[in-house]
Amino acid sequence: MATDNAVVLVGNITRDPELRFTNTGQPTASFGLAVNRRWQNRQTQEWEEATSFFDVVCWREMAENVSESLVRGARVVVAGRLEQRTWQTAEGDNRSKVEVVADEIGPSLRWATAQVTKNERRGPGGAVSASTGAGAGRGAGSGGGAGRGSGAPPRDDQSGGYGFDEEPF
Repeated sequence: MATDNAVVLVGNITRDPELRFTNTGQPTASFGLAVNRRWQNRQTQEWEEATSFFDVVCWREMAENVSESLVRGARVVVAGRLEQRTWQTAEGDNRSKVEVVADEIGPSLRWATAQVTKNERRGPGGAVSASTGAGAGRGAGSGGGAGRGSGAPPRDDQSGGYGFDEEPF
């Protein structure tokens, strides 16, 4: 993960991941993430809380694994980068939003457990090779699910370039 635009968030999924496919057949999944911040007001000594909401997007194998593994309410750790997307509505209005493009997603094991299930590694064209990748299956406890890794290094973006030179596990 690049350090010039890195973000790590821990929060709860606000809506089940939605799996879609691009025109070229690339899987992408998105879900909402609520991140709570709690602090004590030094004047009143009362605890205060604020919640921030983020849209998280993931691609390819991770997108498929996320859609199979995560559900609303699951507590997850998301590492990725912020990316601004702009578009024009049918009425001609310009719109813009900032999303978190995930490089890694995993369960928060602070209040839950998770069972790891490795996926078979897929080569070019979806062929399964002899080696396997790492990931996590649906977790137990109040924290909920966990994303399963693809076995291949995460890709930086939808153009197909890999973000890392090394293979996981």
